[in-house]
Amino acid sequence: MESELKTLNPNPAQIQPTQRSPPVDDNLTKDDRPLLKPEPVPPGPTQNPATTTAPDIEELEKKYAAYVRRDVYGVMGRGDLPWVEKLLLGLALVTLVPLRLVSGLTVLVLYYFICRICTAFLAPNREDEQEDYAHMGGWRRAVIVQTGRFCSRALLFIFGFYWISETHRDIVDVSFNGKFGTQVSFSTESKDQSQDSARPGVIVSNHVSYLDILYHMSSSFPSFVAKRSVAKLPLVGLISKCLGCVYVQRESKSSDFKGVSGIVNDRIKEAHQDKNAPMMMLFPEGTTTNGDFLLPFKTGAFLAKAPVLPVILRYPYQRFSPAWDSISGVRHVFFLLCQFVNYMEVTKLPVYHPSQQEKDDPRLYAENVRRLMAHEGGLVLSDIGLAEKRVYHAALNGNTSIPTVLHQKDD
Repeated sequence: MESELKTLNPNPAQIQPTQRSPPVDDNLTKDDRPLLKPEPVPPGPTQNPATTTAPDIEELEKKYAAYVRRDVYGVMGRGDLPWVEKLLLGLALVTLVPLRLVSGLTVLVLYYFICRICTAFLAPNREDEQEDYAHMGGWRRAVIVQTGRFCSRALLFIFGFYWISETHRDIVDVSFNGKFGTQVSFSTESKDQSQDSARPGVIVSNHVSYLDILYHMSSSFPSFVAKRSVAKLPLVGLISKCLGCVYVQRESKSSDFKGVSGIVNDRIKEAHQDKNAPMMMLFPEGTTTNGDFLLPFKTGAFLAKAPVLPVILRYPYQRFSPAWDSISGVRHVFFLLCQFVNYMEVTKLPVYHPSQQEKDDPRLYAENVRRLMAHEGGLVLSDIGLAEKRVYHAALNGNTSIPTVLHQKDD
């Protein structure tokens, strides 16, 4: 990718706005359009940047629709706000934001001390450079799980999610076109499973925001896959170990990558067979969207051949979208805290038991679960991924030294 970035703009001197050399290209103007090659324009008055970039913003939004924000705060949360919205933000800034920050920090510190007390004098479980307290039993584990679920729901309440709409689909009978045009039928009425075999090995969910993690913690308190640096964060590091997070160096596929994948598979199988084992929770899309789309699934959650529990999250909104798509983290948290009320809708589908064909082909298994979730959640299937998200973010930030198309998908 780095070699493509270097070769895209072979003559950077042509786009220096302050460089004026008499013999060179006075009749050419800089093309501010991201992801498009500069083209000569006829001589004339200086163009308005707003008018030259408007068509290209529309083009970007069509190509990268899964990451486009459509709330009143505009692209990247930097849109022009009406005076009413500015007034509401100012009012929330001096009332809601301080109250919520203090309350949220209090809950976080309180739960940290609970985890510290429950793990005192205990050695963590260590396996292949992993470290967690999720496999301890007795009253310690019970206290960590129950207080963790309560504190997670308390944080959501503090952030304005006063009530959460949950729908449990006990019966699903659908038929849709699966991978390679095959017809897939899924019905819970025909499933006759024992209680043990019906237990899922992993929860799979669409990924919209960091708030997804708080919801799943309040619902089932599962283990997540997280960056290795999370384990070293103050307060959050110990909590992640109590969750039983599996740590991975996200940008690296070194020799430990297969080890992490193997640990995840073992944890999924363990959760499927042992009701006392911590449940795994994975976001197979690998990144967040605006909540209206479903990206291609990675196969990591499906390699263990165990049943999965699909969960669909939606965030209806009126002013600010809680989706963390193309907006910076600090700006997102600030606007979220300024909202007087936020909404969340959750749809829990029945446990999906793979067929023998799906067990033999994890990609088929992943794609069929994805299409089922899109069908039941009213989501649009998209074929773009994390690489395209980075291109879109770079374009919004005015970085023109990015290739126009990146379609490399890696599992």
